[in-house]
Amino acid sequence: MGAELVLLALCTGFGLGFLTLATRSALGAVRLWVRGLRVMGQVMPRKASDLRWGGLVVFSDHLGRGLVFDPGWRGPLCGLPPVGGSVPVVYAQNRPATARLWTLRYLLAPSFGWFLSSTLAFGTGVVVSS
Repeated sequence: MGAELVLLALCTGFGLGFLTLATRSALGAVRLWVRGLRVMGQVMPRKASDLRWGGLVVFSDHLGRGLVFDPGWRGPLCGLPPVGGSVPVVYAQNRPATARLWTLRYLLAPSFGWFLSSTLAFGTGVVVSS
Protein backbone atom coordinates (compact mmCIF):
# COMPACT_ATOMS: atom_id res chain seq x y z
CA MET A 1 0.00 0.00 0.00
CA GLY A 2 2.86 2.41 0.78
CA ALA A 3 4.56 1.91 -2.61
CA GLU A 4 1.28 2.55 -4.45
CA LEU A 5 0.77 5.79 -2.52
CA VAL A 6 4.33 6.95 -3.28
CA LEU A 7 3.86 6.12 -6.97
CA LEU A 8 0.52 7.95 -7.02
CA ALA A 9 2.13 11.01 -5.39
CA LEU A 10 4.98 10.94 -7.92
CA CYS A 11 2.60 10.65 -10.87
CA THR A 12 0.48 13.50 -9.52
CA GLY A 13 3.55 15.67 -8.93
CA PHE A 14 4.96 15.02 -12.39
CA GLY A 15 1.53 15.57 -13.94
CA LEU A 16 1.12 18.93 -12.20
CA GLY A 17 4.66 19.94 -13.14
CA PHE A 18 4.14 19.04 -16.80
CA LEU A 19 0.77 20.83 -16.80
CA THR A 20 2.45 23.95 -15.40
CA LEU A 21 5.09 23.80 -18.14
CA ALA A 22 2.38 23.34 -20.79
CA THR A 23 0.50 26.38 -19.50
CA ARG A 24 3.67 28.46 -19.36
CA SER A 25 4.62 27.49 -22.91
CA ALA A 26 1.14 28.23 -24.25
CA LEU A 27 1.09 31.63 -22.53
CA GLY A 28 4.49 32.44 -24.03
CA ALA A 29 3.16 31.59 -27.49
CA VAL A 30 0.07 33.76 -26.92
CA ARG A 31 2.27 36.62 -25.72
CA LEU A 32 4.35 36.37 -28.90
CA TRP A 33 1.18 36.12 -30.99
CA VAL A 34 -0.29 39.29 -29.48
CA ARG A 35 2.72 41.53 -28.80
CA GLY A 36 5.52 40.07 -30.89
CA LEU A 37 7.17 41.85 -33.78
CA ARG A 38 6.91 39.98 -37.07
CA VAL A 39 9.53 40.13 -39.80
CA MET A 40 10.45 37.98 -42.78
CA GLY A 41 13.52 35.80 -42.61
CA GLN A 42 15.51 33.95 -45.24
CA VAL A 43 16.39 30.25 -44.85
CA MET A 44 20.12 29.71 -45.32
CA PRO A 45 22.07 26.42 -45.44
CA ARG A 46 24.20 25.25 -42.54
CA LYS A 47 27.96 24.85 -42.80
CA ALA A 48 29.09 21.63 -44.43
CA SER A 49 30.63 20.49 -41.14
CA ASP A 50 27.32 20.90 -39.30
CA LEU A 51 25.43 17.60 -39.59
CA ARG A 52 22.16 18.81 -38.03
CA TRP A 53 18.92 18.70 -40.01
CA GLY A 54 17.31 21.80 -41.57
CA GLY A 55 18.56 25.29 -42.26
CA LEU A 56 19.18 28.49 -40.35
CA VAL A 57 16.94 31.57 -40.55
CA VAL A 58 18.60 34.96 -41.10
CA PHE A 59 16.51 38.06 -40.31
CA SER A 60 16.87 41.71 -39.28
CA ASP A 61 15.40 43.02 -36.04
CA HIS A 62 13.63 46.36 -35.53
CA LEU A 63 16.99 48.14 -35.11
CA GLY A 64 18.37 46.76 -38.38
CA ARG A 65 20.78 44.27 -36.80
CA GLY A 66 21.22 41.00 -38.67
CA LEU A 67 20.46 37.94 -36.53
CA VAL A 68 20.63 34.20 -37.10
CA PHE A 69 17.94 31.94 -35.67
CA ASP A 70 18.33 28.17 -35.40
CA PRO A 71 14.88 26.54 -35.42
CA GLY A 72 16.44 23.27 -34.28
CA TRP A 73 15.07 19.82 -34.97
CA ARG A 74 11.46 21.11 -34.91
CA GLY A 75 11.98 23.48 -37.86
CA PRO A 76 11.50 21.07 -40.77
CA LEU A 77 8.63 19.34 -38.94
CA CYS A 78 6.83 22.59 -38.20
CA GLY A 79 6.80 24.41 -41.51
CA LEU A 80 10.37 25.57 -42.26
CA PRO A 81 10.65 25.96 -46.05
CA PRO A 82 13.64 24.60 -47.96
CA VAL A 83 16.90 26.55 -48.24
CA GLY A 84 16.37 29.83 -50.11
CA GLY A 85 12.76 30.26 -49.03
CA SER A 86 11.36 33.00 -46.84
CA VAL A 87 9.66 32.39 -43.57
CA PRO A 88 7.89 34.71 -41.09
CA VAL A 89 9.69 35.16 -37.78
CA VAL A 90 8.25 36.61 -34.54
CA TYR A 91 10.16 37.90 -31.51
CA ALA A 92 9.60 40.02 -28.41
CA GLN A 93 10.75 43.59 -29.02
CA ASN A 94 13.28 43.63 -26.20
CA ARG A 95 14.57 40.09 -26.95
CA PRO A 96 15.16 39.48 -30.68
CA ALA A 97 17.64 36.70 -29.90
CA THR A 98 14.72 34.53 -28.70
CA ALA A 99 12.93 34.51 -32.06
CA ARG A 100 10.48 31.82 -33.14
CA LEU A 101 8.96 30.80 -36.45
CA TRP A 102 5.59 32.45 -37.06
CA THR A 103 3.70 29.21 -37.62
CA LEU A 104 1.03 27.81 -35.37
CA ARG A 105 2.70 24.39 -35.29
CA TYR A 106 6.08 25.81 -34.26
CA LEU A 107 4.63 28.06 -31.54
CA LEU A 108 2.33 25.45 -29.98
CA ALA A 109 4.38 22.24 -30.37
CA PRO A 110 6.15 22.54 -26.98
CA SER A 111 2.93 23.16 -25.07
CA PHE A 112 1.27 20.21 -26.81
CA GLY A 113 4.20 17.96 -25.85
CA TRP A 114 4.07 19.05 -22.20
CA PHE A 115 0.29 18.59 -22.13
CA LEU A 116 0.66 15.09 -23.57
CA SER A 117 3.28 14.26 -20.93
CA SER A 118 0.97 15.60 -18.23
CA THR A 119 -1.91 13.44 -19.48
CA LEU A 120 0.35 10.39 -19.51
CA ALA A 121 1.55 11.04 -15.94
CA PHE A 122 -2.00 11.60 -14.63
CA GLY A 123 -3.22 8.50 -16.50
CA THR A 124 -0.45 6.42 -14.96
CA GLY A 125 -1.49 7.70 -11.53
CA VAL A 126 -5.11 6.72 -12.17
CA VAL A 127 -4.11 3.23 -13.29
CA VAL A 128 -1.83 2.76 -10.27
CA SER A 129 -4.50 3.93 -7.82
CA SER A 130 -7.11 1.48 -9.17
